[in-house]
Amino acid sequence: MGVIAKRSSMTFFSDGEDHYSHRVRIVLAEKAVTVDIIDVDPFNKPEELADVNPYNELPALVDRDLVLYEPNVMMEYLDERFPHPPLLPVYPVARAESRLYMYRIQRDWAKLADLILSSKDKEAVAQAQKELREGLISVSPIFEEKPYFMSDEFTIVDCCLAPILWRLPVLGVEIPKEQAKALYKYMDLVFTRESFKESLSEAEQEMRLD
Repeated sequence: MGVIAKRSSMTFFSDGEDHYSHRVRIVLAEKAVTVDIIDVDPFNKPEELADVNPYNELPALVDRDLVLYEPNVMMEYLDERFPHPPLLPVYPVARAESRLYMYRIQRDWAKLADLILSSKDKEAVAQAQKELREGLISVSPIFEEKPYFMSDEFTIVDCCLAPILWRLPVLGVEIPKEQAKALYKYMDLVFTRESFKESLSEAEQEMRLD
């Protein structure tokens, strides 16, 4: 992956449609890690996954004797093991702020995306779509201040947000450009980033063929 020299060998069990798997793949691409990505059908999981992950869930990262099965833990591990380019700030206060942004993305937007993708309750889905659309429109102005999410540099926080934004068409969430010009500028910036393009699975590429 990427132009940086390959530096490791590990295995990543990934769901090509899942935004949690996607966020880890962005970090792997950003770090130019040599990794064996196994695209797993979540409805037909291999026995090997159950052998390494006690929850038999996706994603899962195997690095020699280490097995990780929580996406944010995976991302922070990769950032610490491969420190260049850094995706978390050096100083404790800034690192804590980044982790808080990740928490808010999870609580405010990722959970809505999960509900939209999994619920059969049409009213609940419609409400979640409305909340996600309004939430993203409301946050758009922050991208007028800095090119990335509260930062001049691409960070681990962007790795959490970008997969959700990429899935907006699949989520049925349409954001008028005139109400969120800065957000669209941010999406263009991130989606054209080499690591992001390399992170896309075949299923994810098809999400934006329109």
